[in-house]
Amino acid sequence: MCLSSWEQMEIFRDVAELREGIDRSKFSLGLVPTMGFLHHGHLSLIRTSKEQNKKTVVSIFVNPTQFNNSEDLDTYPRDLESDIALLVEEGVDFLFLPNTIQIYPEGFETEINTGSVGERLEGVHRPGHFNGVSTVVCKLLNMCAPEKVYFGQKDAQQCSVVMNMVRDLNIDVEVVVCPTVRDSDGLALSSRNIHLSEKERESALLINRALYHALNEWDKGQSDAAVLKNTVEQKILSNSLNKLEYISLANEMDFIEQAQAMPGSIISVAVVVGKTRLIDNVVLKWR
Repeated sequence: MCLSSWEQMEIFRDVAELREGIDRSKFSLGLVPTMGFLHHGHLSLIRTSKEQNKKTVVSIFVNPTQFNNSEDLDTYPRDLESDIALLVEEGVDFLFLPNTIQIYPEGFETEINTGSVGERLEGVHRPGHFNGVSTVVCKLLNMCAPEKVYFGQKDAQQCSVVMNMVRDLNIDVEVVVCPTVRDSDGLALSSRNIHLSEKERESALLINRALYHALNEWDKGQSDAAVLKNTVEQKILSNSLNKLEYISLANEMDFIEQAQAMPGSIISVAVVVGKTRLIDNVVLKWR
């Protein structure tokens, strides 16, 4: 039925075996799609899925179509042995490990166009990124047929893109967005953090501090988007290792820029620290 099994976690590499091995009539299923090199942010998604579903399937696939830089794809960190050990420890039921041919067989031509929301912010700096993300997520949803699929708030624009796709294509799944998980020093967890030197990591801490400084200003009554964004920009750029790609204060659904902040607005940044590109965001709450 499955290629292999490790202490009750069934591992599938083939789509047909995956569908045969997961009898969807018997239990609720949550999907956690990942690109591997798992950290506590991924584990938080997995734990939420396990709480909300009878069974959980995790996919690991480094999706080439969402990289617009071949060097970024080649250097993306991988450690499958460690990933499997973590998933077994977490009690994950199923692991789907497709190769590129399984996802993009010979002759594959169809791609999802995410529209205007996918062309802003990340879409400007990573052309085609969200089309690649949406296409692979759509395929994984069709392959696994979960009731719920889990993403992290750190990738806020990605969450919006996926929710729009699910709505527009009438895909029968609930998109669950879980809070950003941060290290003890406040840095948002990312598989890319491993590339940071000690000095770069110290510089990267300004990202979180800048965003929360703006959040504090919002809580005190500041609503002018330009003022809030300037607050973030000045703090991030106080270290010369940081290069700001963008800063945004936008609507949480379509990521259109706002002149005045309001509850639900998202302040997002992309920062290159040394050679490592990091993203982060905070959501403005009711005050």
